[in-house]
Amino acid sequence: MLKSRTIAALTIIALGGLLASCAWFGNRAQPAWVEGRSADYPADQYLLGIGQANSRPSAEERAYGAVSRIFKAKVEAESKDWESFLVLEARGKANTERRLTLDQVTRVSTDKVLESVRILDAWVNPASRQHHVLAGMHRAQAGTALAERMTELDRTIETDLAESRPAADVLTAIRSLRRAIKNLVLREAYNADLRVIRASGQGTPSRHRVPELTGALEQFMAAHLLVGVEVLGDQVEPVRRAVIEGLVREGLPVTARPAGAEEPAAGGRDGGKPLELLVKGTVRLFDVDVPDPRFRYVRWCSDFVILEPGTQHVVGAVSRGGREGHLTQGEATAKAVRVMQQEVSSELARTLAGYVYGDTDQPADLPPAACPQSAHGDETPAVQKKPPL
Repeated sequence: MLKSRTIAALTIIALGGLLASCAWFGNRAQPAWVEGRSADYPADQYLLGIGQANSRPSAEERAYGAVSRIFKAKVEAESKDWESFLVLEARGKANTERRLTLDQVTRVSTDKVLESVRILDAWVNPASRQHHVLAGMHRAQAGTALAERMTELDRTIETDLAESRPAADVLTAIRSLRRAIKNLVLREAYNADLRVIRASGQGTPSRHRVPELTGALEQFMAAHLLVGVEVLGDQVEPVRRAVIEGLVREGLPVTARPAGAEEPAAGGRDGGKPLELLVKGTVRLFDVDVPDPRFRYVRWCSDFVILEPGTQHVVGAVSRGGREGHLTQGEATAKAVRVMQQEVSSELARTLAGYVYGDTDQPADLPPAACPQSAHGDETPAVQKKPPL
């Protein structure tokens, strides 16, 4: 009798374990959320995303992606309010690393929001073996966390704006104002996310607007910043023109008046402003004697510094060089000039913009000079005029 009871008890335990095992491996009834509805996770309390795939990791990734797309679409839809600054950032192409683009804003804000997303449930279809995963966030909790982050950004923006107002130092004011705009763009992206999270669709608007601050930055730079360009050596005017065009593409106010010319009156084109920064350098071209029966070669080099005219303090430097070949000496020279214009102008624009906007540190050491102090034995100046050293 005792033996029979023991066998019966063991049988019940085994059946219970088998049923639990079946439930664990997905042989439970299909949850309601698989079809997009769930009493356990009501829409007014949860923001949900569903993923389906042949494996659990892939299904989880798709569930997270479903939530992410909701926020990305909202941020992109409201990005027109920040378009003025995004256009300002994209004017030049020399320094793509520092560009604040819509993709970057969307990625940063969405990554922050996705910190609140959790895997809420999972189910495996016993017939198809497809994995279904439910991901989501609790609206109230996620909204509180995001609102706190926005409050921190508000404080940072006010601090940046306060630092930009005294304007005792032009570059400090520019950097502070630009930093405030970048933080405001991110704050606006968070606010778009907050409107998605809250069931009411209401956000918390900022007291500032991106177009207004962007306009203030452009006006301040036009009124207080002026960059001069001085080029010595060979092919001076083509190189100088290319450098000026590169700086203008970066949104930097540049004067076209020759170096050393008297400052214009207050009503002149430059508004009577003194130079805040000076780009100064030497470019040289050399015919290169290479035993090549078909091609002729020209070597080019350039050494530039960016300095503060008043103190002669060097804040940046660019040295570049190269060699170009073509069928004739004239064509090789023309090609060398074109390449020199492109490389020198883009690198100078990147370096100067990085310094003005505070995106790069001042160099601890100047780069090695690219131009020789005198022509080597196998090279002679392509333009027979010795440039100043």
